[in-house]
Amino acid sequence: MFEKTFKALGAPVRRDILNLLKKGKMSVGDIASHFDMSQATVSYHLSLLKDEGLIREEKDKNFIFYQINASVFE
Repeated sequence: MFEKTFKALGAPVRRDILNLLKKGKMSVGDIASHFDMSQATVSYHLSLLKDEGLIREEKDKNFIFYQINASVFE
């Protein structure tokens, strides 16, 4: 169980994404603007974090916003 979580946290870019999300919910585009990578690549990293329950997504009309799953860190 923890092995996948540690693997998800092992990539510096995913830790950077979590640090960004500490400030509040953000869309893929918002997150991607902080990195030199495509939105598809950011979506891949978000998917790994979401699969491990570290973040959650919230749909608002045509947009998906990501935020830290605070209950995991409590």
